[in-house]
Amino acid sequence: MANYNKVLLIGNLTRDVELKYTPANQAVANIGLAVNRRYKTAEGEQREETTFVDCEAWGRTAEVMNQYLAKGRPVFIEGRLKLDTWTDKDGGKRSKHRVVVENFQFIDSRGGGESSPPAGSAAHGAAGASGGGHQHDPIPEDDIPF
Repeated sequence: MANYNKVLLIGNLTRDVELKYTPANQAVANIGLAVNRRYKTAEGEQREETTFVDCEAWGRTAEVMNQYLAKGRPVFIEGRLKLDTWTDKDGGKRSKHRVVVENFQFIDSRGGGESSPPAGSAAHGAAGASGGGHQHDPIPEDDIPF
């Protein structure tokens, strides 16, 4: 049987990126993401729920995220789901799901400060940009069929 583990999320950072380095000098960043879902109840009332997702990025991806992202910024994350397990200080078994970031894209370039990437830029994982790094012109909104 085939296996597939892919997570796609768009949300806002709940805190600044926490960048650390392993003893082997490998960068690792911890990111908190809030993903909102809007829906209408059976009674027609508009509701919103927020899901908080912990993410981690490694290597150059972690460093770029730390450089350009801050609390409140929107981001698109592509990654895989991972289950961390550990024993707490009282000897209890603990576990937590998190998303390991494989690629990400900036949603906007607001902020205007030195830490903002150029408009239209995107960052990808350590493997580099997909599609051979070709740049494509944005599609005008009028040309989108839906």
